[in-house]
Amino acid sequence: MATTPAPAATKSPSPPSRSVLLDPAFLRLWAGTTASGLATWALPFVLGLAVLHRDLGAAGLGLVLAARTAGFLAAVTVGGVLADRHSRRAVVLWSALAAAAAAPLLAAGLGRSLALMTFAAALAGAGQGACRPAFQALTAETVEPGRRQQANAAMTMAVRGSTLAGPTLTALLAAFLDVRTLLLGIGALWLVAALAPGKGGVVAAATKEAEETEETEETAKATADGTTRGTAEATAKGAVESVTEPSPRAGFRAEFLEGIREARRHPWFLAGLAALVAVIALGYSATSVALPLISRDRYGTEWVLAAAMTAYTVGALGGALVIARLRPRSQGWAAFAGLGAYGAAPLSLMLPVHPAVVVVAYAVAGIGIELFNVPWFTATQREVAPDKLARVSSLDFLVSYGLAPVGLALIAPAIDRFGVTPVLAVCAAACFLVPAAAALVPTARHFARTAPPEVRTD
Repeated sequence: MATTPAPAATKSPSPPSRSVLLDPAFLRLWAGTTASGLATWALPFVLGLAVLHRDLGAAGLGLVLAARTAGFLAAVTVGGVLADRHSRRAVVLWSALAAAAAAPLLAAGLGRSLALMTFAAALAGAGQGACRPAFQALTAETVEPGRRQQANAAMTMAVRGSTLAGPTLTALLAAFLDVRTLLLGIGALWLVAALAPGKGGVVAAATKEAEETEETEETAKATADGTTRGTAEATAKGAVESVTEPSPRAGFRAEFLEGIREARRHPWFLAGLAALVAVIALGYSATSVALPLISRDRYGTEWVLAAAMTAYTVGALGGALVIARLRPRSQGWAAFAGLGAYGAAPLSLMLPVHPAVVVVAYAVAGIGIELFNVPWFTATQREVAPDKLARVSSLDFLVSYGLAPVGLALIAPAIDRFGVTPVLAVCAAACFLVPAAAALVPTARHFARTAPPEVRTD
């Protein structure tokens, strides 16, 4: 097995002055990622409209959404292996095309065949799951290391912006278009996601330059030692043949386990996954279940629910704007502090406070979640071996998306059994304490095995 290449974190140059938003290659990737995010968000909303129009029952909606989640979870690990084994651009293309093909199948089955809709939803989820780690790895191939934090912030701002403006836009379109047409529109978004991104070139160019430099140094050394040109050329030719000679490909399971071993090389990554489990499976799930109940029972209005969710999205947009420019000296500690800030949301729901306090708490949670997300994605792209990046990213998405339904399924019975306040207290404590404990893990301070150059210089 080849030795894992050393991460390039400590060799990254200072961030270029030119904005990443002026880079055509990144803008194409940004457009594709944004289109996939819009399509992912829009499907549950449009299917909800189908329930309102009585084209789909409530039980059918649950089955279709469950099938989409199952398709995602089944494909995200496969997509990670494929994206490391083949071209990341090709994986994005074919997975997004699969999701696009699911849209007309959903439209054809609407009101006619629940089995067809279930199959199509699973196909859509599989396309979504397979493209996620490929998009993450393609970002690292497209954007230079010094501008990746800005690029990741731009990506998350696009997703949060679509979440904020999407309901209004979809409601306006629903006034003029039927549900089947809206489903076909989701397919069109997936076509944009498939066709918009270009080929990543940064990593390939850097690798080629490094190889050319190494070859030049070896030739010069051979000449200095008195080796004839013919002998040097023969040696170089033999080296090329040994490198290009095909070797047997490891099986899927072996390659996936290799990705797990790469993740285990980075204690900060494992600590971050543990903190995400606590916040998503406990904090996020608890607030998703408790907020509607408290908005109805304590405040007697749906306004608190709508305002809190809007504040969360606006806060996330603000957090992405801040972290696009901010470079904390201890990036990992700052990120874990942001993640722990999510505990403000369940804490505000425990107490009989003014509704404005709940809204502010959700805004703080939104800010904090992006203060974690953007450095987390950037560090993963920087620290993980490039040839294993998609597989490690697939582990991240598998945990993030896979545990959310589990948490939602367990929180509601827990509230019925113990009451809403004790459950919220446990969840708030977990949100505060688990990220704090994760911050104590070695390498967590900087999300790196060694401190960045600017920190060591200071």
